[in-house]
Amino acid sequence: MREGIRIGVDVGTVRVGLASCDPGGVLATPVETLARDVRGATDVARLAGIVRECQAIEVVVGWPRTLSGNEGAAAHAVRAYAVAVARSVAPVPVRLVDERLSTVSAHRSLREAGVRGRRRRPVVDQAAAVVILQDALDAERATGRPPGSVIVPDAAPEGPGPRLHGREAGPG
Repeated sequence: MREGIRIGVDVGTVRVGLASCDPGGVLATPVETLARDVRGATDVARLAGIVRECQAIEVVVGWPRTLSGNEGAAAHAVRAYAVAVARSVAPVPVRLVDERLSTVSAHRSLREAGVRGRRRRPVVDQAAAVVILQDALDAERATGRPPGSVIVPDAAPEGPGPRLHGREAGPG
């Protein structure tokens, strides 16, 4: 297992949830929820600041593929966001990892913890980021390989999404 802090990211259309892990890569914890800022990219700038502050070794972005493993519009939008993050945090690598059902799992965990209704909205994105990052950490521990695919922002073609380097099988 590689040593170093990683930042987990759950990208939504309204909010971006962030999580981080300890330097040993054992436990993911919630960090912050950012408001999406499509025009000004203040969310990307804040995320890049957190990566620098934590001296993170990588950023793990949840990739919302369909249940059948295909890419829909949401997955393309997340890839574009991950490219913007990769450009902002370079040379720190940004990985896309399969996040199917992470938000469902986060909602269930919060419901079981007694967090109800509107109080759940601001924290569900952080909880989903925790699920994404913890799954990636567990997968790396199990396989001995970093999970997901690294974004290669400078080689990104125009069109449906950037070129990826590495496995695309997700965290498992």
